[in-house]
Amino acid sequence: MHYTRKTVDTSYRNSSNYSLQLNRWFLKPVGAWPSSATTTIQEKVVSVILIVVCWSLLAFAIFPGILNILFEETNVQKKLRAVGPLLHWSTAAINYFALLLRSRDIRQCVQHMKTDWRTVTQLGDREVMLKYARIGRFVAGLCAIFMHSGVFSHSVLQAFTMPEIAYIGNETVQVYVLPCPTYSKFIDIRYNPASDIALTLQLLSSIVVNSVTVGASSLAAVFAMHACGQVNVLMRWLNQLVDDRKQFDKVQRRLAVIVEHHLRILSFVARMETLLNQICFVELLGCTIKLCMLGYYIITGWNVIEKETSIAYMIIYVSVTFNIFIFCYIGEALTEQCKQVGEIAYMTDWYLLPHKTVLGLILIISRSSVMIKLTAGKMVHLSIASFGAVSAYEDVTFS
Repeated sequence: MHYTRKTVDTSYRNSSNYSLQLNRWFLKPVGAWPSSATTTIQEKVVSVILIVVCWSLLAFAIFPGILNILFEETNVQKKLRAVGPLLHWSTAAINYFALLLRSRDIRQCVQHMKTDWRTVTQLGDREVMLKYARIGRFVAGLCAIFMHSGVFSHSVLQAFTMPEIAYIGNETVQVYVLPCPTYSKFIDIRYNPASDIALTLQLLSSIVVNSVTVGASSLAAVFAMHACGQVNVLMRWLNQLVDDRKQFDKVQRRLAVIVEHHLRILSFVARMETLLNQICFVELLGCTIKLCMLGYYIITGWNVIEKETSIAYMIIYVSVTFNIFIFCYIGEALTEQCKQVGEIAYMTDWYLLPHKTVLGLILIISRSSVMIKLTAGKMVHLSIASFGAVSAYEDVTFS
């Protein structure tokens, strides 16, 4: 079944918006969604203002926290408690910078996806692409639920259920426990409204941090699932190649389209790797350290009967683990899907095709034998094996 041109135009807009909708929701509020030719001046100004506000909120949490650890806090336990949140804020700030720096690559990947949706003409191909678009949205949504529910709920729970005792002269007062500790010479949280302002700003900063983390993970998930969908479309075309075996010219044209589409998929994956490898490295390294710190917090907190806080730490632990799993899962899925192209090419009834066409299939099989992979900093192959290695490391650390 083929679409008319009007149907194709309407369908491609709806489908491309559907596949990228969550990414836009996560990245627009932090100004990291790339501008396009249709972006108005007003939207660009709003984006710049959002970026300035987000950087200010991140700086408000990170720099006073560092000063507190270095120059003010003397209790070793409290210093260690502060390292985990500061690490979370710092890795998010690095990834936020990477997202802004790679805005052009994000825009090119988005345009690539829109072109793929616009050029699809067969109902079966569109259904395959929609299937993987749904998977990408599902993974992105899960990431948002885990990250926001884990980190934000812990920040709120810690602030309102675990107040600290502070002294003003001879008076004893209760103060909020901030998500990140602050430097008293910068803002003294023993007094109101300073404490309320500090807590509000840090909770807003927490939302920014979570949005950046979720935005990076959702981009990786949606882009990788789109690539997997394109690979499956390619495999459908390979299976249909034999249908026109008696018309040599038509078979050759189909083979040319298949080869061009295969190269297009590989170029998309290469651009995606360029965009994500630094972000993946920061996330993999940061999450590994965060898991170590969270394990320590859970063990020590449970011993001193801080049950509520320990439960919140467990939620964050699951969230961080899921974040690592997302990157490793999409890397594994993409590698396996690209490898299957050569297998499908071999498993077709190639012996019924003209000899020249068969020689073309050999080149496709040869190209598919080269492993396609997503990496963390071009050093670690993102795969289920990598996730298992990180999990095993955590088990060894806390066993």
